[in-house]
Amino acid sequence: MAAKSNPFTFLQQVRTETSKVVWPSRRETTISTVMVMLMVVFASAFFFIADMVFGYAMSLIQGASL
Repeated sequence: MAAKSNPFTFLQQVRTETSKVVWPSRRETTISTVMVMLMVVFASAFFFIADMVFGYAMSLIQGASL
């Protein structure tokens, strides 16, 4: 069980731990953001095309007219 401490001590500990965090640079953040956006675009395009192909295949299997 964790020992109880007063709120002031807790906030001091939070501040100490936050100062230990290594924050990414602006360049690292920008590169990561761009990479995530590109992956979202590629994944969206892939699933859109896959959905169109499977939809077309299903319509052929079911004999429905396009």
